[in-house]
Amino acid sequence: MKASRLLHLLLLLQARQRITTAELAKRLEVSRRTVLRDVEALSTAGVPVYAERGRNGGIVLLPGARLNASHLEPPELEALSVAGLDSTQRERMGLSAMWESAARKIAARQAAPPEYPSPLRLADLVLVDSTAWFADSEAAVDLADLASALRHRRRLRIQYRRSAENQASTRVVDPYGIVAKSGRWYLVADHRGDGRLFSLERLSAYEQLDAPVALRPDETLRTRWAALKERTEGQGRVSVTFRLPEHGLDLARRILGARIHDVSDAENGSCTVVVRYPDIESVCQLLQFGDHIEVLTPQTARKRISQLARDLAERHSTPAT
Repeated sequence: MKASRLLHLLLLLQARQRITTAELAKRLEVSRRTVLRDVEALSTAGVPVYAERGRNGGIVLLPGARLNASHLEPPELEALSVAGLDSTQRERMGLSAMWESAARKIAARQAAPPEYPSPLRLADLVLVDSTAWFADSEAAVDLADLASALRHRRRLRIQYRRSAENQASTRVVDPYGIVAKSGRWYLVADHRGDGRLFSLERLSAYEQLDAPVALRPDETLRTRWAALKERTEGQGRVSVTFRLPEHGLDLARRILGARIHDVSDAENGSCTVVVRYPDIESVCQLLQFGDHIEVLTPQTARKRISQLARDLAERHSTPAT
């Protein structure tokens, strides 16, 4: 960690030329005594940096001394390579410390002297949070351990429970990698030659086998994910149309998201919305709108909503036991 701290110190000085010991100690999260020891070590190594005493003193880097700001350690570069992950996902992947270390070095390089104030950084204005709303589901296996195992490019024997099953079964798969999608994690793998997505919420255990993975020629995690995503989103599309009060449209967009295919102009305070589902059974999601909607088409969707409403009414017609 000392080498990383020394590099961070130099990047700060390169951006500012002169910084007080107190500010350096705060930026580096160490004591002032440690800062002075680091400066002495750098000076002994031939770096043109020194401590200047007095009221206007501080730590000074001689003008003209430059340092390549690309000197990030390999783990830091690796953490930056998965920049799409949010803080929670980085924590579960075991990347938080390296990400923060790299971010501190980049921030030090971007820092401007007080006499030359710079505009706000884009990172201060744009925040990316990949987690789904109200999501508390977690993978059953340790993400960092699984990612580490996948580096060895070996087949996996997994214990996996399908959504319609009560117990897990054993499968041998050829993994491409893992994907974070809308707050959930998936293992992308071939099973018996067919591409599959395995939700990590239902993957209870895995073990590496001696056999190397047998992946499709010229296929990568990204190409397999793109194909599986298209297959998942494109299979068995059912268009359902319902009527909704105009004031409920914002709520519909938050709940239904990308499932909304079309929205009509409001007429007499209501509008019609078209959503796409993989099957009729998925219309149960529309029960969240209570009595604010009316399903119009197809007739099979109207019947299913009616049946679900009757079942709920009967279940709540007597006191709970």
